[in-house]
Amino acid sequence: MFSQETYIRRRSELKKLVGKGVIILFGNNDAPANYPANCYAPMRQDSSFIYYFGQHRNGLVGVIDIDNDEEWLFGDDIDVEDIVWMGFTPSVKMLAFEVGVAHTAPLSAIKNAICKKSGNRQSLRENIHFLPPYRFDTKIQIMDLLGIHPSKQKEAASLTLIQAVVKMRSTKEAQEIEAIDRACDVGYAMHTTAQLLIRPGVTERFIGGQVDGIARSLANQVSFATIFSQHGEIMHGNPSEAKLEAGRLALCDAGCELDDYCSDHTRTMPVTGKFTQRQLEIYSIVEACHDYVLEVAKPGVRYMDVHFAVCRMMTDRLKELGLMRGDTEEAVRAGAHAMFLPHGLGHMMGMDVHDMEGLGQIYVGFDEETRPNLEQFGTNCLRMGRRLQEGFVVTDEPGIYFIPALIDEWRASGHCKEFLNFDKLETYKDFGGIRIEDDVLITQDGCRFLGSKRIPYHPAELEEFMKNNQ
Repeated sequence: MFSQETYIRRRSELKKLVGKGVIILFGNNDAPANYPANCYAPMRQDSSFIYYFGQHRNGLVGVIDIDNDEEWLFGDDIDVEDIVWMGFTPSVKMLAFEVGVAHTAPLSAIKNAICKKSGNRQSLRENIHFLPPYRFDTKIQIMDLLGIHPSKQKEAASLTLIQAVVKMRSTKEAQEIEAIDRACDVGYAMHTTAQLLIRPGVTERFIGGQVDGIARSLANQVSFATIFSQHGEIMHGNPSEAKLEAGRLALCDAGCELDDYCSDHTRTMPVTGKFTQRQLEIYSIVEACHDYVLEVAKPGVRYMDVHFAVCRMMTDRLKELGLMRGDTEEAVRAGAHAMFLPHGLGHMMGMDVHDMEGLGQIYVGFDEETRPNLEQFGTNCLRMGRRLQEGFVVTDEPGIYFIPALIDEWRASGHCKEFLNFDKLETYKDFGGIRIEDDVLITQDGCRFLGSKRIPYHPAELEEFMKNNQ
């Protein structure tokens, strides 16, 4: 938790941006895994609720009445029976005081309070601002409170509030950057642990479990489900019971959450500790694309332009290997590069590993001049295209993947056949995939890696690290 003044200042700025009405920010509740008393732990509070109200306890709702300049924290105090099982928990009034909120009330009072502030049901629907819900229990709360069916709540969410939250959370404060730096340092420990454990015969699940253990030992939890697989061509390949095999590549995409802020890195390693020539040829392309971003990302640059510059660079290099052909500009315009890179170059990151994605990616990653082409494969998966600003945190994560099903489908349909050498692609169906990802802070005149230590990724450096530490 930051200082009381931080949350007071944030709510004050939010009131100015939204202008009028009543803002409701729902905190999260415990989520049972398989029966009521067995909940997923630790509980993950809603990020926007944390940003403005700072508290992590379940069952809280924050209300900001802009017109009357009042701020409320609604929630129920726990009783002795709860204390027996969970220990002491501060009262709602104490929680409110810690973040500078003057008014509190039981959760049961929120409906009457909102109705009084809005006068009647019609004005309540017109003057209430809430964010798009992503949990079913929150959807039920909104239906009970505002009478909006869950199927209509996404479209009924306040665009004014969404835009205000995106504006504020996109630019990271110095204390937020420090928190992300710390999370990235844990990310270093997670990924170097994986690099030290990789060898033939070890299972994917064992290494994935060790990576998760580092996150839970040195931070709060993982920031997303750890990806560790020899099938790097599967974007979200969860660890399996498969044993690592000599000659294969292992891809590890993992991060932690520490003090409400995330890290997100990806490394791809040779199982034997040394790349084959064919692996090195593809790896060096991804490495060059990754490092190009560090040269050009700065305030004022559109991240969409950086993405397509990377796509052109990748296409040129793949042409040198005989995997692509034809005019580079035409190939990228047609989306032929998406055979190898079906996702975007990166995404915003902060309190959420895909920061604010639940608010609508079109508002978080884009603006009027950078709306993505949602009809084209690959381009439709861009998550970040807007002009970079100082204080933005974005991921830099190019990759090259050889996806057998995609190769077969495009070959059968003739899609982009003038730009792709399908005969040669056939020989890469057993290759897997390569991704290199780091978290980047946009600075006044450029960008920098986040975290005090760089996870090895340059081929010679990586091979040396794996050799000397196994």
